[in-house]
Amino acid sequence: MTERDPDNPFDLFDAWFKAAAAREPSDPEAMALATVGADGQPSVRMVLLRGLDARGFTFYTNYDSRKGRQLLDMPRAALCFHWKSVNRQVRVEGAVEQVGAEEADVYFASRPRASRIGAWASLQSRPLPGRFELERRIARYTAKFGLGGIPRPPYWSGFRVVPASIEFWEQRPFRLHDRLVYHRRDDGWITERLYP
Repeated sequence: MTERDPDNPFDLFDAWFKAAAAREPSDPEAMALATVGADGQPSVRMVLLRGLDARGFTFYTNYDSRKGRQLLDMPRAALCFHWKSVNRQVRVEGAVEQVGAEEADVYFASRPRASRIGAWASLQSRPLPGRFELERRIARYTAKFGLGGIPRPPYWSGFRVVPASIEFWEQRPFRLHDRLVYHRRDDGWITERLYP
């Protein structure tokens, strides 16, 4: 990080993401998503960043999946990007909002055809009796949609994590790492540095 850090954390994230994308061997957009169930049990899994703007960090999923249900019930989440190739990580915490139908439609249409069929075929997070059942469902929806368009399933859409805080961590020698946290305040951001 520089002596004078950007006033807006999204500018710093953009610079770090571009550096990671140039060196990370696989999926620099991969991020760990932490949610909490109704029983208070935390759950974490990897998802892919599919949109970033001043509103927040966007990803897409089946709303009937475990993470989808948890986020609809408890709309708060944490994200963690870890880019080992550049010795950096970014942590994000904040409220979660659903993306609009038009935004979800545009992203869904951009996905490969097989991924769009998979969104219809998969009963995500539910018990699967055997692999053949999934293959049968894929064949069913492949036949149903033929060569035509594939609409977005009504249960498939996106979430946006609207950050209340974003922490940038950079590895330094002797474990004297650099940590800079942005906290949202009213219409702007304040920063503080943390001990490693």
